[in-house]
Amino acid sequence: MGDVFAGRYELVDPLGEGGVGTVWRAWDHRRQTYCAAKVLRQVDATSLLRFIREQSLRLDHPHVLAPTGWAGEDDKVLFTMPIIRGGSVSTLVGDFGPLPPRLVALLLDQLLAALEAIHSEGLVHRDVKPANLLLDATGRDRPQLWLGDFGIAAGIDEPRLTQGPYALGTPGYLAPECLRLGWDPDPRADLYSAGMCAVEMLIGLRPDQDTEAAEALAGADLPYPLPPRLVDAVTRMAAPSITARTQDATTARQALAESELFTDRVPLEGILGEVEVFDQVPELPPGWTPRGPVDGHGAAVPGPPPSEPEPAQ
Repeated sequence: MGDVFAGRYELVDPLGEGGVGTVWRAWDHRRQTYCAAKVLRQVDATSLLRFIREQSLRLDHPHVLAPTGWAGEDDKVLFTMPIIRGGSVSTLVGDFGPLPPRLVALLLDQLLAALEAIHSEGLVHRDVKPANLLLDATGRDRPQLWLGDFGIAAGIDEPRLTQGPYALGTPGYLAPECLRLGWDPDPRADLYSAGMCAVEMLIGLRPDQDTEAAEALAGADLPYPLPPRLVDAVTRMAAPSITARTQDATTARQALAESELFTDRVPLEGILGEVEVFDQVPELPPGWTPRGPVDGHGAAVPGPPPSEPEPAQ
């Protein structure tokens, strides 16, 4: 039997490691279902718990993976979310290298839709990167992207959730202005990060902090030309100067739509090329079935499901 948090969430097997915690597959005894549970040290979880309590109910969007609940025990905290089975955009690029431009345009549009939603709620994500862009295991069907990991998200007009004399985010996707001390959260920094994610998808290489989108795309060694309108939309999003950058996600989506790369007239095969989004979640370990623990393993906690998100008692 695995560790059980707050008498409710039983850790089954680890699914991945992050900078501040481990993501587990967990069995929710109250809801009788599996979920993903990120377990963090208490010291790393303080600001994230504030986000869960105050924001998750407002982020009901088909491309935003918001936490659904949380629980604390001793010196650890976990928060839960649905299990997304297709890995991440980082996984996809690792599997296939440069992605077809039409697929990049579609995934970028879904990411921008997520940014539209969180920016309209007064939030800046601050860590948009391929590893945080999760994918349903859609195989050869239409891809479904989720923006996840809001651990360092901040309100635009509120005190920062994390403090310190250092840049928050991931080098290579971090907007240049974020490297300056005392910078305030700005949605345009998320647009820069989204643009650099698109650069990585298009050329198959992770950008460095000093990578400029225009140069990277112009110098890419690809067997096909990149669509000029897509290149223009991406380079404007990832402009090093914040004033030269696309100013909001809605404008970025409009520019992307003008490329006409993923309209209903384009067959799905023409978007995906040879790409398939595989199921990346491993088989259940011994003692577990799709319906939960085998007989004699664990004990379900009866009772109606609570309103989420809430701390488990």
